[in-house]
Amino acid sequence: MAETLLTCLLLFACICLIFSSLILVRNRFDLTCLPDSAAAANAKQNSRGNLRGKANPSVSLLIPARNEEESIEKCVRHACGQNYPEFEVLVLDDCSSDHTADILDRLEAVYPEQLHILKGREKPENWLGKPWACAQLAEAASGNYLLFIDADVFINSETLNRLANAFRIYQLDMLTVWPRQELVTFWEKTLIPLVYYALTTLLPAVYVYRRPRWMPFFLHLRTRRLFAAACGQFIAFHRKAYEQAGGHAGVRDKPVEDVSLARETRHAGLQMRMFEGGDLVRCRMYKNEREIRNGFRKNFFAGFSYSFPLFTAGAVWHLIVYVLPFIMLPVAYTGSRALWLVLSATAVGIIFIHWLILSAWFRWNPFYALTHPLAVLWFQHLGLLTLYDRLTGRPAVWKGRRMKAD
Repeated sequence: MAETLLTCLLLFACICLIFSSLILVRNRFDLTCLPDSAAAANAKQNSRGNLRGKANPSVSLLIPARNEEESIEKCVRHACGQNYPEFEVLVLDDCSSDHTADILDRLEAVYPEQLHILKGREKPENWLGKPWACAQLAEAASGNYLLFIDADVFINSETLNRLANAFRIYQLDMLTVWPRQELVTFWEKTLIPLVYYALTTLLPAVYVYRRPRWMPFFLHLRTRRLFAAACGQFIAFHRKAYEQAGGHAGVRDKPVEDVSLARETRHAGLQMRMFEGGDLVRCRMYKNEREIRNGFRKNFFAGFSYSFPLFTAGAVWHLIVYVLPFIMLPVAYTGSRALWLVLSATAVGIIFIHWLILSAWFRWNPFYALTHPLAVLWFQHLGLLTLYDRLTGRPAVWKGRRMKAD
């Protein structure tokens, strides 16, 4: 009985990995960088005048900053160095207790025309910190496009040009970019890629902006929010679309405010699309294991909509698909179990192929494919921590603030 169960589980893992391979290959073509000037010119030539809006609408580049003294200067200098005709950079100092405010005051004198520093107002009780900071930035912005980036994001000088191209070519209301992550330490190289691994092997990017052809229209209307995804490190809106979707006021108490914004955008019937950062948008999210743990711990359970069944199912699924084959491979080899050996070797081989594709795509060190089961187990441990937090009522703390779950 136990042998049959293990065989079925390994077969299930192989089937899941084959399907995820198809999604990965499709995403390799669909999840592109923001379009360049050549793509814009080609689109203009083929559009017969249907491109929406003027070529260079004004852009407000909005940066919430709370205790960001290590990265804020690099972020702002890149933001102010855009090769774009009409833009402003607004940075909100969200009651920082470090030297963020001093750095911003100095930079404002360096970039007097582009840079404007805002002092954050006290956060209301029913708001989380980042949505509140972003809402204040949007209120002060004057641009036709609103681009929100995190204070640890560094953008190329052509980013705003490419942003405008994307809005016009694809006639978008919202777009999001997944930055190219800068990975330095062992734990960064082991853990951060798993976020992109999950994104590119589980969610077909094409379904973010169009209906799956196999899904009836009436069903898609009810489920389209489930296909929405976004990266809060880089999100941009047409101003009218931002207001129509409810803005950050509509997600004021959502720990995963980026995904919630994407879902509200889709629910409003607006058009959105995902891109990958390439050389345009880079980020160093965290610098060590402790920062990674605290950063993900604050919203990990919220990513499952606080659903215990969904949370548990996700954990079990990851253990079966991504950990069991690594355990069974040496067991099958030493025990001369031919079928187990074939199934576990197939599963492990597919995972390594995924890593080779993603390493070439995102410039990762392919050696860290060997740490894949370690990364999955680390996230299982993180899941237990967040489950403990939920059951005991322990509030997550981030940037010196307590975060209340919605």
